Amino acid sequence: MGKGGEKMKRRSLTLGVYQPVNSLVHRLDPRVKLAGTLLYVITLFFPMNPLGLAMSLAFLIMVSLLAKASLPALLRGIKPLWFILLFTMVVNLFFTRGHVLWAAGPFTLTREGISNTIYILARLVLLVAGSSILTLTTSPGDVADGLEKSLGFLTRIHIPVHEYAMMMSIAMHFIPILSEEFERIRRAQMARGADFEEGNILVRAKKTLPVLVPLFVSALRRAGQLAMAMDARCYQGGRGRTKLHPLNYSKEDYCAYAVLVLYVMLMAFEAFLLPGLAH
Repeated sequence: MGKGGEKMKRRSLTLGVYQPVNSLVHRLDPRVKLAGTLLYVITLFFPMNPLGLAMSLAFLIMVSLLAKASLPALLRGIKPLWFILLFTMVVNLFFTRGHVLWAAGPFTLTREGISNTIYILARLVLLVAGSSILTLTTSPGDVADGLEKSLGFLTRIHIPVHEYAMMMSIAMHFIPILSEEFERIRRAQMARGADFEEGNILVRAKKTLPVLVPLFVSALRRAGQLAMAMDARCYQGGRGRTKLHPLNYSKEDYCAYAVLVLYVMLMAFEAFLLPGLAH
C-alpha cells in the first residue's frame, strides 16, 4: 500500500473500528467489557482531585497495555470532538467565578476556572479513550451479543432487546463504511478543484455540503440493500434464533470482574471517604 493509501486508511479510522489482536482484553467476554466501560465512565464523574485523575489514568494505561492498544489509536477518537473541547475550555476558563487572576471586558480568568477546565477536559479525554478500548477490542457483533445477553431480562416486560442490539450492531458496522465513503467523495471533489481547507469554519462547513449530499444518498442506498438482504433471508427478529458462539464466562472473566470491583471501591474510597478522613 502506498503513502496515499496509508494516509487515507489512517484518516478513515474512527471510534468504532475493531482491531483484531490476540490480547487478554480481546479474549474477555463482551459483557465484562461493557460493564467495565460503564463503571469506568461512572467513576469519572465522582468528585475529582489530582489523585483521582491519576488513578483513572493509571487504570486506563493498565487496560490499554493489556489490550495492546496504541496511544494514537486511543486518542484518535478525540479529534472529531475538538470543537466541543474548545467550547468547554473557553466557557469554564473565562466565565467561572472565583479568585480573579486576569480580567478584560466580559472575560475573567480565575483560579477556580483553571482548575475546573483541567478536570473537565481530563474527564472528557479519559471518557473517550476508555470508550475506545471497548470498540478496539470488541467486534460490533460481540458488542450486540453482550448487550442482548446483559439486558435479556427486559424481554419479560416486552422490550425488544434483540432488535435494539441488532440496530446498534448495524450502526457500528456503518461507521467505518461511511467514513471511508466520506473520504472517497471528498477526494473526488478535491480532484475536481474543490478546496476544503481555506476560509473560516462557516465557509468550510458550507463547502462540505457537496460531500454530505452524496454521502446521505449512499447511506440510504446501503440501508435499502441491507434491508432487502435481511428480508430475503427471512429475518424476523430474535424469535427462535440460536448463536454459533454462545457467551460463557471463563476464569479470566471472573478475575476481570474482581479487578473492576476493586477499582470502583478504591475510586469511591478516594472520592467520598478519604476527604472526610483527611479533615
